[in-house]
Amino acid sequence: MKKALVAAAVATTCATFFGMTGFAPSVAAGSVTHVDNFQLTDQNLMAHELYYFKYAPAIVIMSQKDGSAISRTAAAELQKIADAYKDKGVLFYMINSNTTDSRDAVGAEARAQGFKIPVLVDEQQLVGESLGITREAEVFVIDPKTMNLAYRGPLDNRFTSGTPNVSKAPTDAFATKAIDAVLGGRAAPVAKIDVKTGATVAYAEPGRLRAAAGVKQISYARDVAPILQEKCVSCHISGGIAPFAMDSYDVVKGNAAMIRETLRSKRMPPYFADAHIGQFKNNQGLTNDQTRTLVHWIEDGALRGDGPDLLLSNKGKVAPDWPEELGKPDVVVNMPAFTVAANGVIEYQNQRVANPFANDTWLRAIAIKPGDRRVLHHVVSNQIADRTKPSSIPAGSVGSYTPGARPQVMGDNTGAPVPGGGMLNFQMHYTTVGVQVTDNTQVGFYLARETPKYVKRSYVISDGGLYIPSGEARHKEVAYMVAPADMYLYTLYPHSHYRGMHVELKAKTPDGKETMLLALPKYDFNWQRDYDPVEPILVKAGTKLIATWVYDNSTHNSANPDPKINVTWGEQTFNEMMYFRINYRFADETTDHLRPELASAIGAGSSMGQLDDNADDFITRDELAQPRGRGGVSPLLANFAMLDRNGDGKLDKVEYAASSGGGGRGGPAAGGRGGAGRGGAAPTGRPANDDLSGDL
Repeated sequence: MKKALVAAAVATTCATFFGMTGFAPSVAAGSVTHVDNFQLTDQNLMAHELYYFKYAPAIVIMSQKDGSAISRTAAAELQKIADAYKDKGVLFYMINSNTTDSRDAVGAEARAQGFKIPVLVDEQQLVGESLGITREAEVFVIDPKTMNLAYRGPLDNRFTSGTPNVSKAPTDAFATKAIDAVLGGRAAPVAKIDVKTGATVAYAEPGRLRAAAGVKQISYARDVAPILQEKCVSCHISGGIAPFAMDSYDVVKGNAAMIRETLRSKRMPPYFADAHIGQFKNNQGLTNDQTRTLVHWIEDGALRGDGPDLLLSNKGKVAPDWPEELGKPDVVVNMPAFTVAANGVIEYQNQRVANPFANDTWLRAIAIKPGDRRVLHHVVSNQIADRTKPSSIPAGSVGSYTPGARPQVMGDNTGAPVPGGGMLNFQMHYTTVGVQVTDNTQVGFYLARETPKYVKRSYVISDGGLYIPSGEARHKEVAYMVAPADMYLYTLYPHSHYRGMHVELKAKTPDGKETMLLALPKYDFNWQRDYDPVEPILVKAGTKLIATWVYDNSTHNSANPDPKINVTWGEQTFNEMMYFRINYRFADETTDHLRPELASAIGAGSSMGQLDDNADDFITRDELAQPRGRGGVSPLLANFAMLDRNGDGKLDKVEYAASSGGGGRGGPAAGGRGGAGRGGAAPTGRPANDDLSGDL
């Protein structure tokens, strides 16, 4: 989809560290002068990180409560102010920190009231606590140059007591005066006015807001160390991917400020699926209670207290060579050593090795061990068949790797097929790190003890004709596939490069019902992972699987390689991709009853899924007029009147098919590709041929 996402500013997936400015063990309401970084998700599943918006001339946040007449009135008045300051770039938000208001309820309220201003849902209440929010309709004006509060209090004099009467203009516009002062580089006329009207915010621990004694005492030994051991130590271990090992209280204490900041900004733990959507096996995220416990413990001084130090048990431990849950592989393939230069762009390396399996084989799991994580960006693979040795099983990927990836486990009586003989091809993407490095990557294969019942296949929903205009901060792309038969989803894997910032996958059944399957409010290129549902997701025949990406090609994205260029599809990380892989099986396909025609049917309809931006089964002139890839608009546009046989102003499936598929948007990768086994991390866009199978 070639459209800007018209919305309020949304947070980037920036990986830079914003330093702490200090924090108090408890904060009394009204005493806050500086605003620490945070990230919250709004009612539309978009993430907003405060410090991303340091470029804004001013930021305004107002507390909100569902169903309240005062909040609704204040929201309408805030919108008037937002409209007045739109051309000046001032950013406006509302925030809901109430335990009584669920995110679904906040979304319903926002839709019912027609809120245009994003409502940030503060489920953990950490932001509300740190700002000292006590009541609804309390306004905070922030100076982004310092992230200090310029003003806190009611919107204007009409909200100082009782029910606000907004039929008359305010006689003292406190918030507006504060905004003007910030824009003019001056101090606000009044810095603080107590809010005395409206409902109070319901906090789980109200004592923390009052800096009162008697709040819950958090024990390092009982409450904190077990969370770190369960959720963090698998990476924070000697030789692990994390920068330090959590092997004692002293280490945690020394990194406490950074831990608090990364939790508040949701950069850690590196698991970004929205907790309200789906349940996934490999969930490494923290619950709201766990996050509150860690942050409150740090804000209370990160005290050692009594009891044993569980983290001491990690002393001397090193990260295992292979996943502990799988053990040593049955077969290990060594990739040819490759020397990565200190600087420059490294072309993709296609390393071919002899297939270690002479006979048809089924795999239950695959693990790739990078030789040097600093330089190995990703690995994808495929099989090169031995034409003299026909096989009765399909070929596909034999493993993939991306930053933060976990081993690929088939599970549920499924397997990845490897026809005997031929070669295995591993596409290696390397990046430079300023010093010459030699990489020696290994691939571990875990064999199925018997032929599995089901075949696990993969397909990539993509649009190789994506086009991201230079400087555009919120650019949206949409593509979909249609299930040709009932199928079960086992893995959801989104992939883009440095400009990707938000991604969703939803199912839309033929009757129009939509169900969100996965949402990453903030996509982080540095941590890419498979999301494996606890139970495979049944997708009925005719259902669309719709992938939506939002990209940030602005100067405010600190990871953006070049915001001055129009970005198109490309393999290197300074290019971009619109890519969403699913691993699935057809409901009625078994290893002794293969259905390759169903896999082919998915790809046959892929180009319409790239052009039909609103997924309504029609292609309009406007959709075809959107810029695509490097070649301008779709060539179908010039012949639209001829193709539109019934003259209704749009192309249906039959009319589109009559155009010989139309070629999609064009560009180096016109559609998704399907194969058996595991999909790769990033497609090359190379067309399929007899020698290449699987997802590249």
